[in-house]
Amino acid sequence: MSEKQIESSPEQAAWVREQFQKANGYLVEKGILTDQVLVKESRYLIPHISLWKFTERGTTEKVWAVCGVCPTDHVDAAVAGNARDALKHFCLRWQLRADTILNDPKSDETQQKFAQLLISHAEACYELVEQESFWQDK
Repeated sequence: MSEKQIESSPEQAAWVREQFQKANGYLVEKGILTDQVLVKESRYLIPHISLWKFTERGTTEKVWAVCGVCPTDHVDAAVAGNARDALKHFCLRWQLRADTILNDPKSDETQQKFAQLLISHAEACYELVEQESFWQDK
């Protein structure tokens, strides 16, 4: 979505701020301090998901963070050149993690349920990846 569309609705602007705070807070919890968000490369698929590209404080490193109605997660920005590819990467990552859990004979019922949750989020997010309208500049 373009910034004009976001600014047109106070609810949308509040959602974007909330997602930014959630992503940035998650990165801080993981020990990643950021300098800035690269707004032009980030993407907000309101009210589903937000993908943020941050620069790490004191370095030239960048990181993608995802949050919304999916697991909050992050990955080195080198794995994806744009937000759409970053979301594809997260989907694959969640599927692989779920597969590892499901194939581990030591995983318990809670872990199995978590794996199923990862699969459902990966599938739902991949549906967003496939929708051209979400990725066109408006």
